[in-house]
Amino acid sequence: MPALRRLTAVASAVAVSVTVPVLTSAPATADPCSVTTAAPSARSADPGLTMPKFPILHLPIGRKPAPKTTPEQAAQSDAAVAPETQARAAAAPAAETARIVDTIAGPASDSYQRFGISGADLGIMWDNGGSGSNRQVLVAFGDTFGNCSLPDQEWRKNTLFRTADQNLADGMAIPNPRPGDRYGGSPVTAERPNFSRQVIASLKLAATEVTVIPTAGISVGTRQYVNFMSVSQWGAPGQWSTNFSAVAVSDDNGETWTVPTTSIRPSWFNTVPGVPFVWGDQNFQMGAYLRHNGYVYAYGTGAGRGGMPFLSRVSETAVADKSAYEYYTPFGWLRGFPFLAIQVVWAPGSEMSVAWNEHLGKFVMLYTNTVSNVVMRTADKPEGPWSSAKTVVTSAAFPGGIYAPYIHPWSTGEDLYFTLSRWSDYSTMLMHTTLG
Repeated sequence: MPALRRLTAVASAVAVSVTVPVLTSAPATADPCSVTTAAPSARSADPGLTMPKFPILHLPIGRKPAPKTTPEQAAQSDAAVAPETQARAAAAPAAETARIVDTIAGPASDSYQRFGISGADLGIMWDNGGSGSNRQVLVAFGDTFGNCSLPDQEWRKNTLFRTADQNLADGMAIPNPRPGDRYGGSPVTAERPNFSRQVIASLKLAATEVTVIPTAGISVGTRQYVNFMSVSQWGAPGQWSTNFSAVAVSDDNGETWTVPTTSIRPSWFNTVPGVPFVWGDQNFQMGAYLRHNGYVYAYGTGAGRGGMPFLSRVSETAVADKSAYEYYTPFGWLRGFPFLAIQVVWAPGSEMSVAWNEHLGKFVMLYTNTVSNVVMRTADKPEGPWSSAKTVVTSAAFPGGIYAPYIHPWSTGEDLYFTLSRWSDYSTMLMHTTLG
């Protein structure tokens, strides 16, 4: 069994798919690839030798939260539901201000020495559906960098960690990786056993594609599903465009992935040859998964950070079949009509996560709002009505550009753990808050 090493904990200072920039206090000098010392796994003849940096070829500038241009108070009064609906928002949930527990990936962790990851964002987490010693949480990252002294910065579109750590109070332990071990800390190759390899490849369907980024993950049994987006272009901070979204499927705990063509959702007309665009699919380019009562609920937003969340659901047996999805509409749940779907939260809420919380007896939603604060809402049903928003992390307390809060699937009690990305050091952190 691979040895476990505790990742280093750090302290810190304390819709329509119209693209609208997120507002935050991120510094303009943020650099997502700053490590120029070769790790043991790096392609360098002299590990430990500091080399000059090359220009970053795959800078995901759209992931950077946009500079703040409106008063922060503007986000404090987010309406939870559309004003014309009869449902009224409940009071905001009680929760303490969150704190950093650990850094999972980035310069303040040992991810570079152990996995060849000097920086990575997102950290989308879900239970793999295993039992006994095979039960794990899988953690999917977006654009990943390694040795920044090399011309390509050892860039990967996405990577994956695995962990069985149930005591998150002192951080999240990741097992050492081992080639061919589907329960090791990360998929690696025999040639580079300490270098997390890319797991979801490009389908090469679009004329222009800059990266392939996971946006949600879920398991049904021990089959893994990851919703991902094909990014066609990075725009200004907080903005990007997509070619399509799709669902990747794995039956070996994330070692290998396939993408059924039945899962592809083009973002517009003629973006994917041979796959027709259906109006409404542009609102499901990014997602959040939730399993409940035999369904997988899939929240959706458009590309970028300006979209309000829509909602669909599908039988657990048909997650990769787009034609099987039902959409939450003014007329109830309707199959095959994404253009009738309505927003379930009347506020921008991309890069979100949703989970059931036993302590509250409610569904919990996390996302960053228009001023890059992490906010929480609760509801009795997946479709809502969702409560007013409660701020649990402010961009003022965590400067550097924070985004993408993803709930840990095993934190169902009063201790809520979630990952959070920060642009300035291109890190993924483990956060904790206590629910009232």
